[in-house]
Amino acid sequence: MTTEVDYKPGLEDVPAAKSAISFLDGKKAVLEYRGIAVEVLAKESTFEEVAWLLIKGELPTQKQLADFDHDLRQRRSIHFRLKDLIRCMPAEGHPMDALHAGVAALGMFYPCPHVNDPGKNWDATLRLLASLPTLVAAFHRTRRGEDILDPRSDLDHAGNFYYMLFGKEPTPAVRKVLDACLILHAEHTMNASTFAARVTGSTLANPYQTIASAVGALSGPLHGGANEEALRQFEEIGGPENVKAWLEAKRAADPKFKVMGIGHRVYKVKDARATVLQEIAEHMFAETTRPKNYETALELERLCAGIYGPKGIYPNVDFYSGVVYQAIGIPTDLFTPIFAIARVAGWLAHWTEQLVGNRIFRPEQIYVGRTGVKYVPLEERP
Repeated sequence: MTTEVDYKPGLEDVPAAKSAISFLDGKKAVLEYRGIAVEVLAKESTFEEVAWLLIKGELPTQKQLADFDHDLRQRRSIHFRLKDLIRCMPAEGHPMDALHAGVAALGMFYPCPHVNDPGKNWDATLRLLASLPTLVAAFHRTRRGEDILDPRSDLDHAGNFYYMLFGKEPTPAVRKVLDACLILHAEHTMNASTFAARVTGSTLANPYQTIASAVGALSGPLHGGANEEALRQFEEIGGPENVKAWLEAKRAADPKFKVMGIGHRVYKVKDARATVLQEIAEHMFAETTRPKNYETALELERLCAGIYGPKGIYPNVDFYSGVVYQAIGIPTDLFTPIFAIARVAGWLAHWTEQLVGNRIFRPEQIYVGRTGVKYVPLEERP
C-alpha cells in the first residue's frame, strides 16, 4: 500500500529502471553516453556512430560502422502510400503531430508485430532511425506546396536531412553543427519521453507504437519545446542592447520570473551540452556573422549569471540550440521534430534495454476519492 509519505509528484527522485545507457551528474555538468563524455562525442564522433554506441553499448569497429551506415541509408525512403498520407495532412498542422501520425503509420507499412524476433527488432530500429528525418522533411515540404525530395544515399545522416528540407547540400560547417546537435540531443537519462517509451515498450507493444508514444510525450511544451520558447524570448528582447532593461522589467513585474532556457530539473551548473554547442556554432558563425539573437543570448546569460548563478541556475542546451537552428534556416516549429530525430536513438536504446528481463510497468496510486457511495436512480436525482 502506497502512503502519502511515499508519494512523489512527477515521480521525482523515484528510480524507474536500472540502465547502463547514459549517466548524468547535474552538479558537475557531466553527461556520458555509455561512459563517454557527450562533449567529446559531439566534437569527434558522428550521429551514426553515437546511435550505434547507445543501442549496442560499445563503439563500433570500422566494419560495423560502415555496415550500419549502409543499412541506414538503404532505409531512408518511405512507402509511396505513406507519402500520400503525408500529403493529405493539413498544412496548418504542427510538424510534431505529423511526425506522431507518421511514426505510427510507418509500422503499418513495415510491420514488426512481435518483439521476440531479434532480426525484425533490428530492422525496425534501423527503419526508425533512418525514416524519421524523411517523415519530418516530407511534411515540411508538402505544407509549403513543394515536392517531397527522395533521400540521397551519398550524404550522411545530417547532410541528407538538410538536403531533404532545402533541396541543397549544407556547407561543411553547417553539416557539422547539425550533426553535433543530433548527438547532443540523442539521450538524456530517464526523461519524460524516454519513460513513456519504456512504459509502452514494457507492454510488448511494437517498436513503432513505442516510439510514437515517446514522440507524443516530447510534443508537450514542458519537454520538447523549450528551445522554441527561448528563441521567442530573444526575439522579444530585440537585441543585446535591450537585455538589461528587459530583464529588469520582467523581474520587477514578477519576482519569480523564469528566463526560458535558464535552469534545469537536474543541472546545477551550466549544461555541458550548451557549452560544446556554443563552441561548434562559433566555427559556423565564422563563415558568416554572429546572429543578433545569439548576441542577445550571450548578453542575457552574462546578466543572469550574477542573478541566478548563486542559486545553481544556469543555461541548458535549449538556451542556444534554437538560435543555432534558426541560423541555419530551420523553421521554429521544426525544432522539436529535430529533437525527436536525435532522441529516437536514445529511445530505441532504452526500448532494447527494457525488453531484457521485461516487467510491465504497473505503479500504485493513492486513492483520494469517496467509497461506499449509494447509487441513486436517475428519476430520484435532484
